[in-house]
Amino acid sequence: MGEGILNKPIAKNVANTVAKYRANLPQLSDKIFLTDAGMETTLIFHEGVELPLFASFDLLKSNEGIEITRRYYARYCKLAHDAELGFVLESPTWRANFDWAKQLGYTREELARINRKAIAVMADLRYEFETARSPMVISGNIGPRGDGYQPGKLMSADEAQAYHAEQIAVFKDTAADFVSAFTMNYVAEPIGIARAAKAAGMPVVISLTLETDGRLPTGQTLKEAIAEIDAETGHAPAYYMINCAHPTHFEDALESGAPWIKRLRGLRANASTRSHAELDQATDLDAGNPVELGRQYADLRRKLRHVNVLGGCCGTDFRHVEQICFACEPVA
Repeated sequence: MGEGILNKPIAKNVANTVAKYRANLPQLSDKIFLTDAGMETTLIFHEGVELPLFASFDLLKSNEGIEITRRYYARYCKLAHDAELGFVLESPTWRANFDWAKQLGYTREELARINRKAIAVMADLRYEFETARSPMVISGNIGPRGDGYQPGKLMSADEAQAYHAEQIAVFKDTAADFVSAFTMNYVAEPIGIARAAKAAGMPVVISLTLETDGRLPTGQTLKEAIAEIDAETGHAPAYYMINCAHPTHFEDALESGAPWIKRLRGLRANASTRSHAELDQATDLDAGNPVELGRQYADLRRKLRHVNVLGGCCGTDFRHVEQICFACEPVA
């Protein structure tokens, strides 16, 4: 793969190359922070964009792809800006680890450049949309080494730490305020990621994938998973999230008032109530009901007021996050 666009700078302002909130994450307050939705499903099913291997980072190799990326995020940034809510700029780097990238022909050097490019694009969006009333924090997004739905070949925590340290080291030298590990479906991998982030001096957020029974694909409960990760990392994660599951799948697993539930601050749900197995086999996009999803988020917020990072995952789009914003803002 030629270097081309990968070597061209993006950031408009030198301040955009420096982490702004790394020492004091603003989402650890009571303020609601929105996120974007299901980027890959939105681009593939609604905009007809080709994303081989669901790798949205691959867009950043061209000017056209950078513009698609900026346009996608800008709608969400404006929504947060207009509502005077915070926003988490989650970089499009969920697939940007080497096992996935090498399937698309990337060398390690090219992959590092495109990870940096992703954060630079996020920094420019923050420069354009952030205000004092709408703080915008940048996350270097980390996805699983394997599949997001099924654990597959399990790594040990030490193997995961060594593997993911490469991407975290790149993010450390960018404007990324923290790193976040998404669609984690067994605990050893996020333990390794949390240890690697801690060693690099980067705040880290862990987002776990749950099945229709509210448990991880391994059968472990959310409570047990959080307790184990905290115990094995010295409580390294700044907080935990749930993603890639519908609220009806896990609402019964959330113990209002239990001490452990305070570690959970974020939710990025699927639009569909289908299981992961059903979604894997589906040829259509189940967008669910955006208004209903917004109400379900608001109901959860009434029970768990500290859960304040809100967005979407697979099958959701701008309509869903807009409804989440409308429904949850009065519950702030």
